[in-house]
Amino acid sequence: MLHSYWVRALLLLSVMIILFGCRVRPIHPGGNLKDYQSPDYANAIYWAALPEKEDPADALPSQDFTNIQDTAAVDVFFLHPTSYTGDRGQSLWNAELNDARVNQKTDRTSILHQASLFNGVGRVFAPRYRQAHVYSYFTKNDQAVAQKAFEVAYHDIAAAFSYYLEHYNEGRPIILACHSQGTTHGMRLLKEFFEGKPLQDQLVVAYLVGMPVGENYFKEIPVCESPDQTGCFCSWRTFRRGYIPPRFPVGDTIVVVNPLSWTTTHDRIDKTENKGAILRKYDHGIWPELTDAQISQGVLWASKPHFPGSFLLRTKNYHAGDYNLYWVSVRENARLRAQNFLHSIECH
Repeated sequence: MLHSYWVRALLLLSVMIILFGCRVRPIHPGGNLKDYQSPDYANAIYWAALPEKEDPADALPSQDFTNIQDTAAVDVFFLHPTSYTGDRGQSLWNAELNDARVNQKTDRTSILHQASLFNGVGRVFAPRYRQAHVYSYFTKNDQAVAQKAFEVAYHDIAAAFSYYLEHYNEGRPIILACHSQGTTHGMRLLKEFFEGKPLQDQLVVAYLVGMPVGENYFKEIPVCESPDQTGCFCSWRTFRRGYIPPRFPVGDTIVVVNPLSWTTTHDRIDKTENKGAILRKYDHGIWPELTDAQISQGVLWASKPHFPGSFLLRTKNYHAGDYNLYWVSVRENARLRAQNFLHSIECH
């Protein structure tokens, strides 16, 4: 029986709060929180993906796709989601950068399944960072130390991005792509480095996926309203059709862009418009027409996908599949926006 990677991840996510009694929680106070010294990002070991080294971001699910990083005119800065989830021994508030198990988990999941999506449009850069323990999102008693854990993580990301700008970018257009905790930090990065600053002119698009983004969060960076618009941002959080999550922010003040139509209208886009998803067996290729997409009340609804083993998919939270469910659509959209951005430069 085939079980997709993200089915397992979704099942885990849906019972995360219930099972936290069985997971390793971070120790209060401290862990490695006193050390704010970010790593030396000149060392490739601190990057999960770089254009000049072999890594899972180079992967392709089939011969129908091409990795163009060697010739790409655009860069992609990718911020991975949480892979520090309270496994045995994970008792610090922030993951250590030399934790081989955490790094392997990151590489085999988000870098392979998500970052590789962008190798058809640009050079992929994905820094490792001292990600906050997943418990930081759920704690009520340790909110101050959890906030500090997020600060440590963002400190690393800002340092990595600064290094990238100084040593790699050379004025190239930038796509910012993030998921989950990566989006928590990516929103701040976009505001602090891009919005209202010269770097905003280099922004192709930002994919801020898996976290709620309020309609007033950005003052000068607009929501993407069409498939080829540039200098804008997209965001969505995926749940089963008809479900409104009680624990997460919802409502029409939260930005949602439909990843099949690339508009903010509430029209239901049929699954026949979905060119392909990625499941656990990455090299088994694309699953076309797996599910549909519709915006409702600040979230994205998707009908339950069907594939071998999908009867086990009982969760209504499709967070782990935010990118996977619409893999080809996002890949093609990133390429379209990049082409439009480059064309606009040539015209000027």
